[in-house]
Amino acid sequence: MSYPARDLVGYGRTPPDPRWPGGARLAVNFVINFEEGSEPSIPDGDRRSECGLTEASSSAVPKGVRDLAAESMFEYGSRVGFWRLLRIFEQRGIPFTLFGCALALERNPEAAAAIRELGHDVCCHGWRWIEHWLLSEDEEREHIRRAVASLETTLGSRPLGWYCRYGPSVNTRRLVVEEGGFLYDSDAYSDELPYWCRVDGRPHLVVPYSLTNNDAKLARGQLGTADDYVRFVTDAFDLLYEEGATQPKMMSVGLHTRTIGHPARAGPASRGCSTMSPESPASGSAGGSTSRATGCSTTRWRRSTVRDDAARDADIGRDLSPVRHARAPSGRGRAHVARPDDRLE
Repeated sequence: MSYPARDLVGYGRTPPDPRWPGGARLAVNFVINFEEGSEPSIPDGDRRSECGLTEASSSAVPKGVRDLAAESMFEYGSRVGFWRLLRIFEQRGIPFTLFGCALALERNPEAAAAIRELGHDVCCHGWRWIEHWLLSEDEEREHIRRAVASLETTLGSRPLGWYCRYGPSVNTRRLVVEEGGFLYDSDAYSDELPYWCRVDGRPHLVVPYSLTNNDAKLARGQLGTADDYVRFVTDAFDLLYEEGATQPKMMSVGLHTRTIGHPARAGPASRGCSTMSPESPASGSAGGSTSRATGCSTTRWRRSTVRDDAARDADIGRDLSPVRHARAPSGRGRAHVARPDDRLE
């Protein structure tokens, strides 16, 4: 078995300029996680009920017994929280990436229809919640195949991005590339810019995600209120915006329908979204200094400018084995990011 190599260096002291549209200093990617209905549950043959990122940080219900309270807290996310977040983003004209678990969208045709109608970017969040590192290679390959087929049916087109629910196995990236239809994966937290790697000789784009600017901090008690969370995220935004004068970056903000979708959290979060919009004074609207990105717009933008550089690196014999950044020689290597619909606004 070939295990992914680590890269502790990355872009180093001088990251490439991604040249965001309009000369933006920062590309902000909002991510809504749609997971409800795909989580471990006894009706689906699992040994326990999942309670992750709900109002209950743990469950007193023993394994083998249904936790109906946990199940209903998940149901809130798909029944109520999702629609609240959708309204907030639509009212503000903000595109987002949906990290969609295939089984969850199968079980909520109305939500799938809304995503299909509005054209938001969908990144495959797996067939369902599963610990990929426990799957055999053949089992994981089948999960990926099944997830793609399911999303093609519910959404009318295949997903172009991939992100595991718990975390990848040592085989995941190779199997994603082998499948052949993905433009990128987000199974990494290692950078603030997309980067190229080579997998089985093929160039592959990684668009890193973030668990830092993530509402999971609220569900896990690391932050107390939504105002705390918004302040935390906008502090990150302010520094990245300042740094973007010379080193533009991207920023991912992860949201969960059953967490941030509650009124006491959604209200402050909606104000935070407005603060980070291109039109707000904080983002330097006169210079068009922020871009709203989705996974696919980021990927397409990235591909449009650095593909030749990645090929050049391969030609000069750089070691670009799995999970090795494709860094171009000095003065080259423009970091282009894009996602399928090029919705960098």
